[in-house]
Amino acid sequence: MQYDLIIIGGGPIGLNCAIEAKKAGLNYIVLEKGVLVNSLYNFPTNMTFFSTSNLLEIGGVPFIAHSDKPTRKEALEYFRRVQESWDLNIKLYTEVKAMQSNGDGYTLATSKGTFETKNVIVSTGFYDTPRMLNIPGEDLPKVKHFYDDPHPYVDQKVLVIGAANSACDVALETYYKGAEVTMAVREAEIYPKVKYWIRPNIENRIKEGSINAYFNTTVAEIREGEVVLNTPKGEVVLENDFVLAMTGYKPNYALFEKLGLPISKDENKAPIHNEATLETPLNGVYVAGVINSGLQTSKLFIENTRVHSEMIINAITAAVPDKA
Repeated sequence: MQYDLIIIGGGPIGLNCAIEAKKAGLNYIVLEKGVLVNSLYNFPTNMTFFSTSNLLEIGGVPFIAHSDKPTRKEALEYFRRVQESWDLNIKLYTEVKAMQSNGDGYTLATSKGTFETKNVIVSTGFYDTPRMLNIPGEDLPKVKHFYDDPHPYVDQKVLVIGAANSACDVALETYYKGAEVTMAVREAEIYPKVKYWIRPNIENRIKEGSINAYFNTTVAEIREGEVVLNTPKGEVVLENDFVLAMTGYKPNYALFEKLGLPISKDENKAPIHNEATLETPLNGVYVAGVINSGLQTSKLFIENTRVHSEMIINAITAAVPDKA
């Protein structure tokens, strides 16, 4: 069976692409390596979105939340309802391993067999791929690049690395649950664009000494029971039970290489694509969502990439007159 379209990634934008494909009468399937909206599932348990619920809506399905800014739990339920409402064709736990041109389109090798398609949309987000520190000890079990819940850190000595939204959220939440929290911040201050209701809180906790923060500081080494920091005043060794490295995330470049997607050679390392159609130099292969900005992960979000779906489906149907 050959599909008109295979969508790689079952996140919000992947689902939106599927909705547009269904509306256009395309024979499509979504291949997702994990659970439905896998990236959102891996968000912290108690996370609240910065965006309002109406900015996260897709497919005309209303997003009703208890407050102006929805929670992770509400978002998971919402996108499940989207999938159910549109009866989307999604194959979960199906990881794409490789892609090859077959003359009339592409063959995708996955963990659950091969799939044939004329067109491909890559919409894999970036939250699954953390930015690594590349320092000794980073592979120790006590080092976490994903944060879920504060309970494991009760009465523990925790080092939080970073100073953006995730790091500040984690530092505050673990502190309020009884952890002894230290922050290692590469810059001279907390990131200026931290959520407006979070930044004063974290700055006040640091000012009063409830949370200890080392600015202009990097982590040199992580050991079983301690961490080594490079600070402006020299090396500092701290007792430590857990390291929560909230250093950000990046697109899955390993997957891009397997797919043969060309990447820009500038510092952003974005997939090369046509700004009008979002088609890459590979004929019939498109990119959608936050990956389109490469390493500029604070540039694109769900709310300003929802249009990608319609742009791509319009380009595909324009090339296939009987699907227009």
